[in-house]
Amino acid sequence: MGDPRTRRVRNNLRIERDNAALYARLAALAGDAPQAQVYRRIAAGEKANAAFWEARLRALGAVVPPVRIGARVRVLGWFARHFGTEFVMPTVVRRVHADYLATPVDRSGHRDHFASPGLLAGAGHRHRAQSGNTQRAAVLGANDGLVSNVSLVMGMAGAATGDRAVLLAGLAGLVAGACSMALGEWLSVNSSREFYQAQITERAERLAAVPEAGLANIADIYRDKGLDPAAAEHLAGHVTASPRATLDMLVREELGVDPAELGGSAWSAAISSFFLFACGALFPVAPYFFTGGGTALAASAATTAVGLSLIGVGTALFTGRNMLFSIARQFGITLGAAAVTWGVGHVLGVTLTG
Repeated sequence: MGDPRTRRVRNNLRIERDNAALYARLAALAGDAPQAQVYRRIAAGEKANAAFWEARLRALGAVVPPVRIGARVRVLGWFARHFGTEFVMPTVVRRVHADYLATPVDRSGHRDHFASPGLLAGAGHRHRAQSGNTQRAAVLGANDGLVSNVSLVMGMAGAATGDRAVLLAGLAGLVAGACSMALGEWLSVNSSREFYQAQITERAERLAAVPEAGLANIADIYRDKGLDPAAAEHLAGHVTASPRATLDMLVREELGVDPAELGGSAWSAAISSFFLFACGALFPVAPYFFTGGGTALAASAATTAVGLSLIGVGTALFTGRNMLFSIARQFGITLGAAAVTWGVGHVLGVTLTG
């Protein structure tokens, strides 16, 4: 098994090298100079971290492994190249949080160059909420489409209803599920937006009636961040000189949202959910367009496996979890659902047809 300290240091080194490679790629692909400069500064810090962990490995008498860039970095780089750096920023921010929490704080005086989540968020701030909602809706939509439709196809196949009935049921499930998913996402995002708009309006009216309340609230926010009372009052006075800045800061700090975005676009989330649900639902039913019987069922299982692997990779990028774990979890959940519906369909088919 090896020395636990050596394993921990090697893991930290892998994280720092992956981060350095990721930010270097983002810097090369960034759409504007300030953004590229931020990424280059982060990459330089991560390289310094990697050098620190290499020195720690040598001090422990261990061999420094060669540089190998992880699959997640390559996939994120591909998405950034084809869809822009803002598209991957929500995933990058979550990755920084996950890596930071997973890295032991035993750096023994080493200056921590880990990228600040706030710094990263600022680099892609304009599209962060919208991209996050769109990515979330896309992953959930594709997953729900595939799992629900493969369960429906297996249930119909278990009932021995015939290839035409399986195909029609699969297509009906695709259309109905995609419409339901899109409507649900649209309502969810719009409801969230309406809630935040009501909260913002309430705060704006309160500030208009009692302006000094804004000064007191912002001073409290600065004190909670660790500033001494005098400095907190001084900074709060500067912020509250502008009513718009006062409201903006209170909304960001108390509600945790960007008042200019309020959770992103409901239409983007709905459209992504519709098409990704349809794409996911198409995997298990597509073979029935071209073949039938046991061949179609086997082909459906194979195309479903491909779809599950792709969704597992997408889920890993979104959550920061290990890709193999995400893929295995997708397979386990889907196999369980398919087995249940096939069994229920088989029992009902036998019972109803005699």
